[in-house]
Formats: sequence, C-alpha cells, structure tokens
Amino acid sequence: MRYADTVTIAALEDDPYPIYACLRAEDPIAPVPAANCWFATRWADIAVINRSADFTAASDDAPVNAAFGRPNVLTTEGPVHQDLRAGIEPHYRPRPVAGYADALVRPLAEAQLAAFLAGSDDDLVAGYFEPLSALALARSLGFADVDGTTLRRWFHGLSQGAINFERDPARAAICAATVAEVGAVAHPLLARLRGEPDNSPLSHMLHAGQPPGQTRDDALILPTILITLLGGMQEPGHGAASTLAGLLTTGQMDAVRADPDLLGPAVDEGLRWVAPIGTMMRTALRDTLVNGIPVPQGAAVSVILAAANRDPARWDNPDQYDLFRPAQAHLSFGAGAHFCAGRWFARAQIDIALSVLLARCPRLALLAAPRFRGWEFRAPTALRVVL
Repeated sequence: MRYADTVTIAALEDDPYPIYACLRAEDPIAPVPAANCWFATRWADIAVINRSADFTAASDDAPVNAAFGRPNVLTTEGPVHQDLRAGIEPHYRPRPVAGYADALVRPLAEAQLAAFLAGSDDDLVAGYFEPLSALALARSLGFADVDGTTLRRWFHGLSQGAINFERDPARAAICAATVAEVGAVAHPLLARLRGEPDNSPLSHMLHAGQPPGQTRDDALILPTILITLLGGMQEPGHGAASTLAGLLTTGQMDAVRADPDLLGPAVDEGLRWVAPIGTMMRTALRDTLVNGIPVPQGAAVSVILAAANRDPARWDNPDQYDLFRPAQAHLSFGAGAHFCAGRWFARAQIDIALSVLLARCPRLALLAAPRFRGWEFRAPTALRVVL
C-alpha cells in the first residue's frame, strides 16, 4: 500500500505537516483517495504545475464548485476568469489599498481591540483577529451593515463547503444554509446597486465593462462574491494569529518590540510557516510529466501551497518559525493568473492588526501553547493571552 492511500482527512485536519513531509519523500505527486484528488507537495513540482499549459484551474472536482456554484474566479480560465477577476481586482491593487487601508482598518482594529479588552474572554482569535478580518473585508467589499458576529458565522459556514474534499453531506448542508443566508443579504444589496451604483467592488462587479443600462446577473457574480468573502474574511485574521503565535512561542517578539521594522519580515515568515489557505486545484488537460512523474489526463491535482512553503529543498529548518531567515517568496497567496487578488489588502490588514495590538498591549504573553487545526484553512484554534 502506498503511503498516500493511508492519509485521512482527520489526520490532515489535526496536523498535515508530517503527512506532507512523508508525501514529499515517498509520493510527491500522488492520488490521495480520502481527498478525492491528487496531492502535489514539493516546491519544484508545484512551480512546474503552476506555469504548465498542461494544467488548468478549471477543475470540476474543486469543492468550491459544489459549495458556491459556477462560474467562479477560482475554477475558471481565460476570458471568463479575466472578467470575474476584473470585477474585484481594481479596488485591491497596491495603489488603491495604500490610499484607503489604514483609514478603513485601523478604526475597526482599535474598536475591536477595545471591545476585547473590555470583555472577559482571553482568546485573541475569536475576540480580535477573526472579527477584525471579517469586518474589514466586508466593509471594503460593500457589505456595510452586516455585523461581526454574522460575518464570522458566514466564514465558518462557507468554509465547511470549501474544505469538503470528502463530500460530507453534513458539511455540505451547513455550507448550503450559509450560502442561502448570504444570498438573502446580497440580492437586495445588488438590486439597489443596479440603480444606485457606488465605488464598492460589489457595484463594480455589476457595472464594469457592461453596455449602458446593462449589468451582470446575480448568478454570474455571486459565486465569486462567496469566494471573496470566504478568503478575505479568513486569510488576514488567521495570518495575523499564526504570526503572533510564532513570535510568542519562539521568543522573537522581543526583537519586534525593539525594532518595529521587523514586523514586516515577521508577517512574511508567519504566512510561510502556516499558510492560512493551504491548497489550489489544478486539472491535467492531457497525460503529462511533472519533473519525470506521470500525471494522467483528467487528474484533479491539489497543489499543496502549505507543503511547498515547508519544503526543505528551499528552506533550512522549514518547520521552525524564524523571522531572521533569508527572505524568499512563499506561495501563501498562490501564483500565476490566480494569484490572490486581495493579497495587498490582506497584507495591510495583518500589519495594522498586529501594530495596533502591540502598541496597546506591549507586554502581551501567551497563557498556553497554541494548538493549530486545519489543512485547507489552518490557524490557531485559540490564542489565550495575558495582557
């Protein structure tokens, strides 16, 4: 029996990194029956797949298709992908983000931190990082009136569909209920924006590039809205939480306190060390070879970004958090045409969230070692702190 045949979803959820290490050594590109797809786990192989014309992002097997519908920005290619991406990308390019991110995110961070400090809970994930991430994304996208509790519920519900590689009916039902709840808010909002356009990405998705008097249908853009909500609400909060966990568990927080300019490298290392979003799907268009490994036509290949980020062929001691390691690009925001459109906004959010927290709580310390969970979406389950 091949090692890949023994992999279980439960084991991946608990800690995927030992599994990825074994796969890199024994089955670097191989079918994993439990996940209903192939896994690619080496940096070099994933680099080939990402730039190869033998693979497409148009995967019928990606769980997001069943969860959110099609077409969506993750599993389309060519003109359809370009059209969907053009609806959201302009608002999240580096120059616009530099112009609005601080004014949008910092007040939200200060208010959320004040609420956390006034409460009785000591978990920064649930009390600060996740709510801030959800609120910042929703407000930037155009959901102006949805509260943080609802947004966090949306994230956790939508994520059940996005990670449903095993096709679990219970997970599918949770996601379907959440999709319906999001739709009940989104459809009236989109109807209003048809007649009263504004500068939000939601409005841009409806109107941009359309003939006068015409807009895109809800059904065309709602799957991409759901994906944007899910990734945008999750990645910054969990990236910030993992970065803080790395700093506090290694003693490297003292260096950041002494030199705030180290916060940037600290965040980059946190994103490499624990990729908030662990995978991207690709489908082989024909029988092909990837660095000598045969991949058959039609194989759905999950390129494991989190595994590539800890490949010892690229990094020394890759399982260790080390903000002082030589800078190299990681894959936590994807690559190629499907590189995360919200990457610069996510990065700005993480920087602001951590800088606000550290300025207000300079002697922050962990009450207990954090436990991480997840493989498609991975983060500390909690960060219980003393201030």
